[in-house]
Amino acid sequence: MFVTEPLRIVAVSAGLSRPSSTRMLADRLAGATRDRLDAEQDRPVEIRVIELRDLAVDIAHHLVTGFPSAALEEALGAVTEADGLIAVSPVFTASYSGLFKSFFDLVENTALTGKPVVLAATGGTARHSLVLEHAMRPLFAYLRAVTLPTSVFAASEDWGSSGDEYADGLPARIRRAGGELANAITGGRAVSGASRALGPDDEVVPFEQQLAGLRQA
Repeated sequence: MFVTEPLRIVAVSAGLSRPSSTRMLADRLAGATRDRLDAEQDRPVEIRVIELRDLAVDIAHHLVTGFPSAALEEALGAVTEADGLIAVSPVFTASYSGLFKSFFDLVENTALTGKPVVLAATGGTARHSLVLEHAMRPLFAYLRAVTLPTSVFAASEDWGSSGDEYADGLPARIRRAGGELANAITGGRAVSGASRALGPDDEVVPFEQQLAGLRQA
């Protein structure tokens, strides 16, 4: 029996303002991932961006009562069921925002096991870029996700910059991170839209084994 299921990309944005550079970065990373997936396989791709500012009150209520609202429960389900995740936070006090942390505190600590995740952050200066390594990567390691090699930090001066002789510009970093997420989702191979349910003679290759080549690259 053949079925066609979309590949689901979920981006979580913890930006507080509108318009938000954090949301803009989430959108561009999701777009880069979709572009690579569309070019390399024929399954449809669904993009969902979750704006945490819209769920801030629901998150606070859940933390103190233990009961999620319908909207928050749906958002948590979208994150845990996604084929690939993009997590973007503004930098507050040299770390991710409290809203970002509070949302992921509500994710079961095994729910993201093996899920490929692109980490990204925004800030006023490039001096905050290490937040990706000293704060965000350990958080998702605890959640047992597979954080991809390229993380993306966008300082204020990065928007509209094409880079210089020493570093890639923001667009190039976004494309590279999107490509890594697309490859992780498909296991580095083309995926047909006519996928079928596994039969008794099919070999199931562990996700970690599929990503072995990516980690060594």
